[in-house]
Amino acid sequence: MDDRDRAFAEYFGTRSDALRGTAYLLCGDWHRAEDLVQTSFIKLYRAWNRIAGHHTLDAYTRQILVRTFLDENRRGFFHRERVTNTPADQAATPNGNPEDRIVLLSALARVPARQRAALVLRYWEDLSVEETAQAMRCSPGTVKSQAFRGLEALRGLIPASI
Repeated sequence: MDDRDRAFAEYFGTRSDALRGTAYLLCGDWHRAEDLVQTSFIKLYRAWNRIAGHHTLDAYTRQILVRTFLDENRRGFFHRERVTNTPADQAATPNGNPEDRIVLLSALARVPARQRAALVLRYWEDLSVEETAQAMRCSPGTVKSQAFRGLEALRGLIPASI
């Protein structure tokens, strides 16, 4: 194993779990999230030698993940998510009421893909509007409107008692 492969393996080992969590919030399915993460890391590996500053790897990898997710949704690679009464494989966060998390994740799965991406990047990943716009390959105004519409959609899907 050369230095390039060692550096990539180390980065993969430290960041794949966090990226998998983000992917799950985007797609709502742990198996699909794993596929998205694997595809993202394959794309990252192909570009590994061309990346000038490894200090920007997290942003670059997250951008690959979001674009892969949006591209696959646009192309219809995966079936549309369906809301079920079956709980998710794992909760997205370790705190809080499990029933509330199930309701939130179910509602998030029903929000359109671009709105969901804006919500996850802005409020889960805590990215700025500009960073989110770069990851989604759109304008900051689009990020703001997609996040606003996504929040409105969530409010309509989540009971007021939560």
